[in-house]
Amino acid sequence: MDIFLQLVSGFPAFILHLGASFVLLALFLAIYVRITPYQEFNLIREGNIAASISLTGAMIGFVIPLSKAVAQSANIYDMLTWAGIALVVQLLVYVVVRLIIPGISKDIPDGKVAQGTFLGALSLATGLLNSACMTY
Repeated sequence: MDIFLQLVSGFPAFILHLGASFVLLALFLAIYVRITPYQEFNLIREGNIAASISLTGAMIGFVIPLSKAVAQSANIYDMLTWAGIALVVQLLVYVVVRLIIPGISKDIPDGKVAQGTFLGALSLATGLLNSACMTY
């Protein structure tokens, strides 16, 4: 019985971190689709590959450092702090790409895959770097 209790003793922390992670992911997506001037989910429903690639890259680019924050955090507050930093960094990627490619706000709804791929790839690359920088 002691072994079972030891095995499930971490379950509350698991549920807390998993729940917080899903909430943070939903929050990130809600903010991201609000700062972009096009409707990603509608475009994806319509089969727009550029929108799908860019949003998928942004989402994975956020989840990679989020997972690092969960794995490395000392407590839930530590995790939330680093997840918040990851969220802001990922949103800044979109802002920077808009400066580099001013027409991207029109290009993605127009289905220009190259622009969507660039945004998605840069989001993913930034997420990997962001995660690596969370080593402390």
